[in-house]
Amino acid sequence: MSEPAGGSLSLTLSRGIQLLEFVCAADVPPTIGEVAQQLGVHRSAAYRLLRTLEAHYLLRRDDAGKILPAAGLTNLARGVENSLQTVGLPIMTKIADALEMSCFIAVAQGTDCFTLLTVEATTSHAVTQHPGTRHHLDRGAPGVALLSGLSEQQRADLEGLELSEKAQADLLQAQTDGYASSFDEVIPGVGSVAVPLLVAGQLPASLAVVFPRQEVDEAHIVNLLRQGAQAIIDRLGAA
Repeated sequence: MSEPAGGSLSLTLSRGIQLLEFVCAADVPPTIGEVAQQLGVHRSAAYRLLRTLEAHYLLRRDDAGKILPAAGLTNLARGVENSLQTVGLPIMTKIADALEMSCFIAVAQGTDCFTLLTVEATTSHAVTQHPGTRHHLDRGAPGVALLSGLSEQQRADLEGLELSEKAQADLLQAQTDGYASSFDEVIPGVGSVAVPLLVAGQLPASLAVVFPRQEVDEAHIVNLLRQGAQAIIDRLGAA
């Protein structure tokens, strides 16, 4: 029996979303051949998907044929946790400049951790955690810090969440310390420190910074992040 038309359309939509996610998460803009390989489809099928996304200004190609995110994504992202982004931006800018690190907010969706908003230090060339970056909640300081701020019941409600022994130990440590730190877990050669950022009516979140391999004053970083998280919570509560 042939596949129902609705099933075919769902598969096409899924592949289009996978293409979009792949390009947005790529450190180096991919080619159409690399996209086709990633999706497991023929080049012609990948090209048709790309043309549709280009028509909606979600992706674009440069002169070398490399595929990049396009301006239309801005409209899609504008409404996502808008108040958290609006209030957080100036606070994160101060933290990023004070530490000369990239500061970002990560949010939970299902069992994954997504980077919602990133601010780079204006005083230096800092490591960047790109918006849209996605990884499992049990990997890295942002996800662990986020989990540490949830109640046991809230964590149990995250269907499919299974923590490794290391993640469980990291979570217990974060609950004790009130923050989480990690190195080389999400981005090779990069460390992160994060604190929980839980605001009523917003997705569970964490406020974090990332930095290359270097000696850091972790207590100072945690203090600034805690102050920043509390400032965001206070301002959203007063809104």
